[in-house]
Amino acid sequence: MDINFKNVLVLSPHTDDVEFGAGGTVNKLIHQGSKVTYVAFSICEESVPEGFPKDILDKEVRLSTAKLGIKSGDVITLRYKVRKFSYVRQDILEDIVRIGKERGSFDLVMVPSVHDIHQDHEVISQESIRAFKNTTLLGYELGWNIIHFDIQCFSILDEINLNAKVAAIQEYKSQEHRKYSDSDIIRSLAKVRGLQAGCDYAEAFEVIRLFM
Repeated sequence: MDINFKNVLVLSPHTDDVEFGAGGTVNKLIHQGSKVTYVAFSICEESVPEGFPKDILDKEVRLSTAKLGIKSGDVITLRYKVRKFSYVRQDILEDIVRIGKERGSFDLVMVPSVHDIHQDHEVISQESIRAFKNTTLLGYELGWNIIHFDIQCFSILDEINLNAKVAAIQEYKSQEHRKYSDSDIIRSLAKVRGLQAGCDYAEAFEVIRLFM
């Protein structure tokens, strides 16, 4: 994926979702000169492990996105309750539309896969389709939440992009207990997608909508 995107929006239902699904591509786009706005809809205060402050993910996401190269002023965190997005989906849609108006015209928006079975991820994906009818939309891969994934686009990564992705995820100290945070798993998936794409490393996406 080497299309010249100038203004990119990445939507993360919870802090760290974008890093797992598209972190290498975000780093690649920034190196290519794209402006990237990152929005996390929940800092998951209800799910923070014991021993960490409730707002720890708000701090960790800022450290993480900095590793990807996103400017601090382009990181937005909201306070929706985890696993409750479906009750407030109109509010979420209005936030997405508002951010779109405030941040200019986006030429690429990355969201969770339309096949992601997590209830919050589904809301962000569907409301984004409503909000951005005339924008290229790509769905990123979070393997532990997907039964079916249509690979229609590869983003070819280099070692720098992959290292940035791993470093970004490692900033989430409060989430280290999750098996999918293991750097070996992250690198292995990038190698598998790279094998499919004919390169060393890659991330895979669904094409929800494409404008060329």
